[in-house]
Amino acid sequence: VRWMMYWIVFALFMATETFTDLLISWFPFYYEVKMAFVIWLLSPYTRGASLLYRRFVHPTLARREQDIDTFLVQARERGYDTMLRFGKRSLNLAATAAVQAATKSQGALAGRLRSFSMQDLCSLPEQT
Repeated sequence: VRWMMYWIVFALFMATETFTDLLISWFPFYYEVKMAFVIWLLSPYTRGASLLYRRFVHPTLARREQDIDTFLVQARERGYDTMLRFGKRSLNLAATAAVQAATKSQGALAGRLRSFSMQDLCSLPEQT
């Protein structure tokens, strides 16, 4: 549980840090403070990640639990519909390509067979 809290808080920190890094990276000792913050999150003595998770993240997630569940159900349904649509489309493309290849190769095969004489065709050994 402790590691789960750490990784959730760290992921939120990294997501916000991506944007804030552009704005405040020019502050003196910015990178040192950032490193100290990550060590504070990770340290088993300070338990910074647990503190932040229990104070801020968990209450926010608990308040929005119904919205999150609704979003996950909608995403699952949309994902299923999208995969079904792409699957049908890819099967249609594969079938079209197979039919086109068969028709092109059939014409080439007929042209090659015409180049053989009847005597050449009769002299081929029969395969069982």
